[in-house]
Amino acid sequence: MKRILIGTRKGAFAAEKHNGRWSPRLIGHAGAGVNFLVRDPQSEKLWALLGHGHWGAKLSCTSDAGSSWDDAAQVSYPEGARYIGTEIPGEDGKEPGPSIRPATLLKLWYMAFGPDGAQYIGTIPGGLFVSRDGGKSFALNRPLWNHESRGGDLFAGEGRGKTDWFGTPASEGEFAAGIHSIVIDPRNAKRILVAVSTAGVLESIDGGETWRGRNKGMLNDYLPNPAAEWGHDPHFIEQCAGQPDFMWQQNHSGVFFSSDGAASWSKVSAPEQGVHFGFPVAVDDKDGKVAWLVPGKADNARMAIDGGLFVARTQDGGKSWEQLREGLPQDCAYDVVYRHALHVSGDTLAFGSTTGNLYVSENRGESWQTVANNLPPVYSVRFG
Repeated sequence: MKRILIGTRKGAFAAEKHNGRWSPRLIGHAGAGVNFLVRDPQSEKLWALLGHGHWGAKLSCTSDAGSSWDDAAQVSYPEGARYIGTEIPGEDGKEPGPSIRPATLLKLWYMAFGPDGAQYIGTIPGGLFVSRDGGKSFALNRPLWNHESRGGDLFAGEGRGKTDWFGTPASEGEFAAGIHSIVIDPRNAKRILVAVSTAGVLESIDGGETWRGRNKGMLNDYLPNPAAEWGHDPHFIEQCAGQPDFMWQQNHSGVFFSSDGAASWSKVSAPEQGVHFGFPVAVDDKDGKVAWLVPGKADNARMAIDGGLFVARTQDGGKSWEQLREGLPQDCAYDVVYRHALHVSGDTLAFGSTTGNLYVSENRGESWQTVANNLPPVYSVRFG
């Protein structure tokens, strides 16, 4: 039986199917923000990445499907960790420009699991934390933290005085770069890719000892040089489990596809079909040319396009797109679907929106059913 795990602004939910009907229920953290809710495929534990308004970012887990939750080892930056942030107009009266700041955990954003049992967490400000003891402890990956693209080693000094990692607002209002996507190659646990808002995609092929940019072919319409090495804003990257060299990303400036393991990207947007701006992407388990998106209208109009909600699907690597609308509202629908709120497992897809709606398709998106209308705003949707 498939189970859908749903992280929301006010708790952790699970939707299960009984007697042919899907029904959601609260399974923990009532009233607390759950940025991401996921099952560890090795231990079967559920992990919740929490964002408490008062207590801040916390990690929680359960081994009994949510009947009880335990505080997990907390994620924290080592003493002396600093990063170069960008002042924004009006921030404490400061002028725009770089400033070195102490690293304080603002947000736990994403969690991924390697085939070797390692657990990874991405944070704001942009840290990649790894556990190799089943989640008992997490350590900052310093080679990525000290990467030249983000300013160099600030543990040892002032670095190079500038950064190519720019900001995304955390819930606390800080403007700092964040890691929201972590992909581990199922063939090789030492090959790791991360996506940063805002910087781009980076890859390690030696288990995190060294990192390199993987942004060739990406474009950012907002940069003086749209094809610059850094400064890109991928919203989410995903890999095909069965064909790991096939990768997708929904980007701030379009939809991008790679058939060579992120060595290069091709823009496959279709604005005339409403496929250009959005946040999430899901990829078929076996066929890397098949992917689904839930498009938004535009950056300055983050809502369903013209009041009608649809899922976009390609079956040929982005050469053509279909609009899948059956069962989805086509009038006065203004759903926004966040980067982690669309997922696929076999022929079943699910997505949730900021308006508290949860939709499920059991035929690869051909038709949809509404599972819930009154959930809190949905941050993440995962099968598990």
